Amino acid sequence: MTEMQVTPSFRLAYVPGVTPGKWARVWSERLPDVPLALVAVEAADGEPTLRAGDADAGLLRLPVDRTGLSAIPLYTETTVVVFSKDHWLAAAEEVTVADLADDVVFHPLDDTLEWEQLPGRPAIERPATTADAIELVAAGVGVLLVPQSLARLHHRRDLTFRTMADAPQSRIALSWPEEETTDLVEEFIGIVRGRTVNSSRGRGQTAATPAEAPAAKSAPGRAGGAKGGAGSAKGGAGKGGAAKGGASKGSGKPAAGGRATAGGRARGGSGSSSGGAAAARRGRPKRRG
Repeated sequence: MTEMQVTPSFRLAYVPGVTPGKWARVWSERLPDVPLALVAVEAADGEPTLRAGDADAGLLRLPVDRTGLSAIPLYTETTVVVFSKDHWLAAAEEVTVADLADDVVFHPLDDTLEWEQLPGRPAIERPATTADAIELVAAGVGVLLVPQSLARLHHRRDLTFRTMADAPQSRIALSWPEEETTDLVEEFIGIVRGRTVNSSRGRGQTAATPAEAPAAKSAPGRAGGAKGGAGSAKGGAGKGGAAKGGASKGSGKPAAGGRATAGGRARGGSGSSSGGAAAARRGRPKRRG
């Protein structure tokens, strides 16, 4: 009985607000034989999903407990304040923490921002989720501070948002179990970091063909040949009577056929032409007055 061959796959978890579509498309182009399964999880369930082995890697929000997990920060998100469209903040282009002093600011239990002190006035109780907080904002009860991706995820026609200039920001990271750094994990790391196929460390890496190596070495060889040819040309000029032989060994003065230099070499072309001109002047009769 023959054994069945199991097709490898890669499971990628991601938390709300993260859009892994662009990386998934690159994966399908580079590794069409390895299916990529996207696993949507809540923000609080990201780490437990990886530790339980239910995903090979995950796009999570920092901080990540590094005990047994590796994490590579990828990007930082802009923080925005969400409010109803008839709120006075709609007239502002950018909002500061001080602008929220008189507003009720919701702090949901699944908040992804790390506050030392939440601005504004606290709500009577904390909403369970960001989605619950959005409903309260739509009712005109207060405002909510979230990463921009979450504001877009929970978009409603009766709500709008503005950038917060001085609020904490959320960072997205690629995380995976440290002891499970497989070739497929390395391949995905290369994709999110923008490596090309040839520079990737995973299965998609392509080695240089044997024909490329001699081609790379041939350039210095040709350069050496060119230098050799130049040396031969100098050698030929040196052996010629006009260049080397024309200099007198006793006095070191050049003969009529060439001009001696500081290095003992002759300037072949110019020496020969000047020598010919000198010979022509010696052979020309003087004018009588």
